[in-house]
Amino acid sequence: MLELKVKHLKSETARVRCVELVAAGGGELPAFAAGAHIDLALGDDLTRSYSLLNDPHETHRYVLGVLREAESTGGSAFIHDSLREGDVLQCSAPLNDFPLYEAGDANILIAGGIGVTPIMSMAARLQALGKAYELHYCARSADDAPFLNELKQRHGERLHTHFDGGDPAKGVDLKALLARRPAAGHVYVCGPLGLIKAVKEAAADWPKGTVHYELFKGSEADLAPVNNDQPFEIQLKKSGKTFTVPADKSILAVLKAEGVRIKTLCSTGRCGTCRVTYLAGEVDHRDDVLDDDEKGEVLQVCVSRAMPGHTLVLDL
Repeated sequence: MLELKVKHLKSETARVRCVELVAAGGGELPAFAAGAHIDLALGDDLTRSYSLLNDPHETHRYVLGVLREAESTGGSAFIHDSLREGDVLQCSAPLNDFPLYEAGDANILIAGGIGVTPIMSMAARLQALGKAYELHYCARSADDAPFLNELKQRHGERLHTHFDGGDPAKGVDLKALLARRPAAGHVYVCGPLGLIKAVKEAAADWPKGTVHYELFKGSEADLAPVNNDQPFEIQLKKSGKTFTVPADKSILAVLKAEGVRIKTLCSTGRCGTCRVTYLAGEVDHRDDVLDDDEKGEVLQVCVSRAMPGHTLVLDL
């Protein structure tokens, strides 16, 4: 874990607070790549993930943008109400579930609201590399768009703003924007689920691996077409116990209810913390982080389910 000191706090909008962190003991911080995040410990066993929005070439600081959530479970409320300059926090080294493919020749960056934070880091990196890019920023209004002035100053005509007043139909025309994939083109999107879904649909005919996204809320399952989940059984190999996972509950929820301790962090399939080895059964993987090889051995109990008619045997 790293020890970081809060150097500066600033209100970017009425609901977004900017947090600048430096090494508590001085000196440089571990380097990070565009799209990275840190897991920040906020006390009372509360840990939250926040994207790094600053330029990846900076090694003297980490900068976050934190939205005050209406239904905060503790993280955003703590940062907005309790965090003070000079406070010392612990966090992980930078992690990256949303990497930038730097070999791409043309890049379309799409951000919705607070989803702009990892996109800012990507835009800075593409600018440094001399790569072609355009940044589309979607928000209700200019007053609801954190870091807007900074983006205007840095990216000029490459920045395109779309303020819809709360009506997505008046926002960015994704079908037109993504109708034709530029040569060696990639699209990156971060923001509300609705925006990510719309981008995936508009770029449905783009080659696999060219549409990249990060979920701040929800899981990969939320982006999939609505399905009718069915109950299924799990068997715990080591304890010999068998449990039924109802249609409306996760494996994680069932295990916790039965007193089985599982280390978790995001509980949405995007951090990889709750992976468990499985020994038998066919898995419906719904996470954002496991690669094809890993999916043959492990599953994430927060979102994975059994394929119809299968029982999952877990190495627990």
